[in-house]
Amino acid sequence: MHVHILGICGTFMGSLALLARELGHTVSGSDAGVYPPMSTQLEEAGIALCEGYAPANLEPRPDLVVIGNALSRGNPEVEAVLDLGLPYVSGPQWLAEQVLPGRRVIAVAGTHGKTTTASLVAWLLESAGLAPGFLIGGVPRNFGVSARLGAPDAPFVVEADEYDTAFFDKRSKFVHYRPEIAVLGNLEFDHADIFEDLAAIERQFHHLVRTVPGRGRLLVADGEPALDRVLDMGAWTPVARFGEAAQSPWRLELEREDASRFRVIHQEGEGAGRIDEDAVVDWPLTGAYNARNALAALAAAHACGVDLARGAAALSRFETPRRRQELRGEVAGIQVIDDFAHHPTAIAATLAGLRAATARGRLLAVIEPRSNTMRLGSLRDRLAGCVAAADLAYWYQPAGLDWSLAPVVEASPVPGQLAQDLDALVAALVAEARPYDRIVVMSNGGFGGIHEKLLAALEVAHGE
Repeated sequence: MHVHILGICGTFMGSLALLARELGHTVSGSDAGVYPPMSTQLEEAGIALCEGYAPANLEPRPDLVVIGNALSRGNPEVEAVLDLGLPYVSGPQWLAEQVLPGRRVIAVAGTHGKTTTASLVAWLLESAGLAPGFLIGGVPRNFGVSARLGAPDAPFVVEADEYDTAFFDKRSKFVHYRPEIAVLGNLEFDHADIFEDLAAIERQFHHLVRTVPGRGRLLVADGEPALDRVLDMGAWTPVARFGEAAQSPWRLELEREDASRFRVIHQEGEGAGRIDEDAVVDWPLTGAYNARNALAALAAAHACGVDLARGAAALSRFETPRRRQELRGEVAGIQVIDDFAHHPTAIAATLAGLRAATARGRLLAVIEPRSNTMRLGSLRDRLAGCVAAADLAYWYQPAGLDWSLAPVVEASPVPGQLAQDLDALVAALVAEARPYDRIVVMSNGGFGGIHEKLLAALEVAHGE
């Protein structure tokens, strides 16, 4: 079968393409923006990519078109699909129909941390010899690909996104997956282009909760009022809490301020069947939020038979997914770090984690607010404060952001600069940087290839 995917370079749709290829289908796709790392892994898999959307991309005629949620009516290729009467389906529906039947599905949901947590779950299952399948909105470096089928009888881990499904299906993606185990890591307002308010997102999360069977498990973060409200709507599945609360059956205690070492305590059950165990995790990641992600992953893996001690040991060999605190290079002691953070909460958490792990030198934050929520300005009042853990903040005004970042820079608790030209931004960073500095670039897009440009310019200015 020839499957053609519209929006193929998106993190979800690109992963879907890899699964379709692994199933033996001929796969092609179109996208307006083709950039690594997704484009690289697609090309390596033998998938033909078309830059831009056009009716000509549908020749030869595919047997099925999978349409991503970034596509809408008026797109020339979408219009051609409809006019030609070609069979089409959404990505989540295709996954639910072609991959997930008969699998024990683990869905990882939350406003932040889904990619890292899903990668952690997959790695813990892999380290235990279970050969899981997975679809993750990033590239876990322990695997080198963002999706695979895995063993037919193994669990399947899916990053469960609350964003809408397609222009013809406005439900959240995760309602399609029907997981046996659902991880709810956090919940706050995002996706202002889709949801009117937080209550609307909470309703979608409850739609997910409704699909989890009674024999399954809900792993829910403590200290999250929005998730409490979701459960108050009704839950028909055993719930296990994780976090720092004393009453949570899965909890952690930091043994280092930067969260590179922490203790996991697991206590639940009664009588002869009571579980009372603990283990220490010593791993290369930093940030309390990553420790919570690991805690959730340990709980999910434990539900699949991976014991705590084995899981904790495996975490020492975990590598962050691409674009999650990823060290892109170092020149003269100056590090360039790439991170996907694009929400004020995620930006603040990323910087706080890096601050705690930076023993010497400064932390320079470089931020491109380009998500749909940022473009709408829904969270602009929270942007200034999210860089408090940095020493300097550099803000980039991307095309399409029709409100000015100048008030954000003025309100910043740390010295800030605003740039509208990428080359000028790179030049300013190179002029400022000195040995032991860490430059962390945060964006949910390609940011004009700033990482490579910055490393090249640093090499010219500071290299030997």
